[in-house]
Amino acid sequence: MSIISDTLKRVKPSPTIAVTQKARELRAAGKDVIGLGAGEPDFDTPENIKRAAIKAIKNGDTKYTAVDGTPALKKAIIKKFKRENNLHYKIDQITVGTGGKQVLYNTFMATLNRGDEVIIPAPFWVSYPDMVLLAGGKPKIVKCTEQEGFKLTAKKLKKAISKKTKWVILNSPSNPTGAGYSKKEIQNLAKVLIRNKKVYILSDDIYEHVRYDNFNFFTIAQLSKLKDRILTMNGVSKSYAMTGWRIGYAAGPKDIIKAIGKIQSQSTSNPSSISQAAAVEALNGKQDFIKKRSDAFKQRRDFVVKSLNSIKGISCLKPNGAFYVFPSCKGLLNKKTKLKTDTDFVRNLLEKSNVAVVQGSAFGLEGYFRISYATSMQQLKKAMQRIKSFCDGLG
Repeated sequence: MSIISDTLKRVKPSPTIAVTQKARELRAAGKDVIGLGAGEPDFDTPENIKRAAIKAIKNGDTKYTAVDGTPALKKAIIKKFKRENNLHYKIDQITVGTGGKQVLYNTFMATLNRGDEVIIPAPFWVSYPDMVLLAGGKPKIVKCTEQEGFKLTAKKLKKAISKKTKWVILNSPSNPTGAGYSKKEIQNLAKVLIRNKKVYILSDDIYEHVRYDNFNFFTIAQLSKLKDRILTMNGVSKSYAMTGWRIGYAAGPKDIIKAIGKIQSQSTSNPSSISQAAAVEALNGKQDFIKKRSDAFKQRRDFVVKSLNSIKGISCLKPNGAFYVFPSCKGLLNKKTKLKTDTDFVRNLLEKSNVAVVQGSAFGLEGYFRISYATSMQQLKKAMQRIKSFCDGLG
């Protein structure tokens, strides 16, 4: 009899983490590998945020805090929602977790019963389905095509909803595609959700500030008719280059927030007191660097999209935000190249050209691959040259 639980057998390790680890191992073995798998800004955490953390240490703010976040951080989050999204919450409608990932995991653990369905538009962030499975729920994957901009349509949402639907996940701008939902697209989805009063909406807004070309960010909680059924998740990881600080947060209905806190009280308990102090400064402090960094990401995006579209057999949409592109490699999957799947493409690219990317099938859509351009322009130029040489060499 195996010691490993049946629950764990339902899930798989994160493919993005696996690719990043493989790249590390190859580098350690002396290979000149360019890793384009990790969703992590290459910028450093701003100095004012670091100073706030150091001050907290010196002041002795190194003890346990309230399980789901300090009052100071919750107040900063409330101010953020009011200032940036015109959303009004009370302190008992806010929760803070050890990264956005924990907030999402806690949410599913606190709300899903066995057999409850969660609608997940594909391409999706790799962890959504597995977290749902761990909580005993059933992922209901809705494939969103390139022709649809990789976005869920009202028609597909309506068709996917059943009596068992508990949640629908919206991620804008999206990981892995960078696609962003316009206000009109959100409103069209909302019309369907308003009629389905038992369905809750989980809005993953972690890439809110990483957007381009005057893309107007709009989060579904801004529609007052649905606000009571929406949990809005965000964090400091991407916008403030604080991935290692592990602070995510959410705002939503009091009963859900309380349940999330109950789960957290029996798992990690409170997030790091030092990281929380740093996050207060991140949200309350100067914000001018965010646009400067987004401008740098935009330059990289434009270069990567142009480079990929110049390669025979590759095509790539220009995303609205985040720091990913999701190009198609379907034109290279044939008998001539001897590549049958996107996994074949990704594996061969790594083995023959030392460029690490993630296969699209890991995100729920076969025939594509994800590139993170959250790295230097120098590395991106080398990577694009290698990808072109690899693809040209396939014949």
